[in-house]
Amino acid sequence: MKILKKVGIVLFALIAIMLIAAIFVSKEIIYEKSISINAPVEVVWEHVNSLDDLDKWNPWNDHDPNMKKEFAGTDGTIGAKTSWDSDVKEVGKGSQTIAKIEAPNLFETDLKFYDPYESEAKGYIKLAKENNGTYVTWGFQSEMPYPFNLMNLFTNMEEMMGEDWNNGLSKLKTLCENQE
Repeated sequence: MKILKKVGIVLFALIAIMLIAAIFVSKEIIYEKSISINAPVEVVWEHVNSLDDLDKWNPWNDHDPNMKKEFAGTDGTIGAKTSWDSDVKEVGKGSQTIAKIEAPNLFETDLKFYDPYESEAKGYIKLAKENNGTYVTWGFQSEMPYPFNLMNLFTNMEEMMGEDWNNGLSKLKTLCENQE
């Protein structure tokens, strides 16, 4: 009985330490990737200002070219929405709704993921003039609820998402630079 009591105390102490540590870990998750594109902002904007345009360089299409997609609303306007559904884990199920447009510098969306896990995020694409080209930043912001925010200490976003985001930005670069 004494050993069970000691094991219980140790487990309780470990859980308490983790819960206390989670208080001090940021809940915010921010991930961004950037690329320089040798094309004017106006050209790049034409490839990022609607859900249909985003889909043309969407890196997750490579994981499941047969995913089911639905579009609703007037694309390129606030409130337009796309939904996707895939059995491929890297793609999952979710939706993206246009939330803010500041032509030609900012395109922002609300993301909702339903599968393989539920979460919400704010996605964005920022464009800035850079010499004769455009500096593109693609990112998202989200929050991890307490006490799950403790996982932020052990999550490597670059390892999880870097390859897909680099792939998408490379496709965007090719589209823009071949247009001129």
